Amino acid sequence: MVLSSPRDSLSGHTPPAAMNVPFFRPSIGEAEIAEVVNCLRSGWLTTGPTTKRFESAFAEAVGGKHAVAVNSCTAALHLAVEALGLSRGQAVLVPTMTFAATAEIVRYQGAVPVLVDCDPQTFNMDLDDAERKIKMLRAGKLPAAETEPLSIVGIIPVHVSGLMMDLDAVNALARRHGLWVVEDAAHAFPAAWRSSESAPWQRCGEGTAAVSCFSFYANKTITTGEGGMAVTDSEELASRMRMMSLHGLSHDAWGRYSGGVSWDYRIVEAGYKYNLTDVAAAIGVHQLARAESMRLERETIARWYLEELVDLEALELPVVLENRLHAWHLFPVRLRLDKLSIDRNAFITHLRAAGVGCSVHWRPLHLHPYYSERFAWPAELFPVASPLWERLVTLPLFPGMRDEERAHVVGAVRDLCRQNHA
Repeated sequence: MVLSSPRDSLSGHTPPAAMNVPFFRPSIGEAEIAEVVNCLRSGWLTTGPTTKRFESAFAEAVGGKHAVAVNSCTAALHLAVEALGLSRGQAVLVPTMTFAATAEIVRYQGAVPVLVDCDPQTFNMDLDDAERKIKMLRAGKLPAAETEPLSIVGIIPVHVSGLMMDLDAVNALARRHGLWVVEDAAHAFPAAWRSSESAPWQRCGEGTAAVSCFSFYANKTITTGEGGMAVTDSEELASRMRMMSLHGLSHDAWGRYSGGVSWDYRIVEAGYKYNLTDVAAAIGVHQLARAESMRLERETIARWYLEELVDLEALELPVVLENRLHAWHLFPVRLRLDKLSIDRNAFITHLRAAGVGCSVHWRPLHLHPYYSERFAWPAELFPVASPLWERLVTLPLFPGMRDEERAHVVGAVRDLCRQNHA
């Protein structure tokens, strides 16, 4: 993709009539459509041969040994912590700067999420603060409505926007404190990191955690509409997650109805209904085949944004690290509110009025009523995330974004900063 600079044409930017740039638009090709039609004609719509094919291809793509396809990343995360034995009386380190799912799956098991502040540049979990929170927990100094003593057993890092954390540092912390690691990799496919220029690239899911959990929601880097994948090198964890993903049955439906195993089955655990359908997997197998080309397209657009917005005093742009292969799921900017005469909410209102879809990632968990009231988390324990979220705006970024669309986004942002300069 070649993106020409609209900088000259954007002075005194006049938006085209009725220009409306969505926050995200899925990139669905004819191959995906044809595969879904074939699936519908096959007579096998739920979990079956296409799902198995998708699992095998995805495991190979990330370098993992086992992949379990499920109906969401939330389901993958829940299955992962259940398989690892998370239970009441235990606690897990979770970033406050994340979506609801990362912490709520800890609550599903009756355990307590210990919220951790974020790094001001990457928005990823601050591991120094994680150490502080562990010490506070063990000293009985963390505020929480729970009165029972808690033992900390795990950590769930999130690779925000698709920029991976330093996994050597994550795993070193885990070893020091005897913790398992489950990756919330909802943003991080395909992504990779390396510790130095001479080190090999390590893909997200390539032995990077006990379980790595990916999302295929409609606006993710590849999509199945709704869907997710749990990847692990442990055959034991994979078997447990697979069984629990379909009611805790001794055999899955594909095996029973295709004649692969006995028609009979046994309920061996109280499981869940988390399986992915073949209709969804039919989309996924072809999205997977285009994953790297779509990543490169997102990267090209992201780098273009970085070049076109770098001179705006009112914006702080995403950090780029040379030892990361960024998935660029999101393009979040930070407003310098001292350089603007309006706040973040007004900024978003004006952007949307100009025909630019945008969002915020995220209101930190400790500022949601459930966590602030149920566990009494004060904003003061999160000196970075608490003020940061009031400055966040996520701009549109998706493969298939047309030249005039990204030019309109940049023009609208530049106009807004100029018109509301403090």
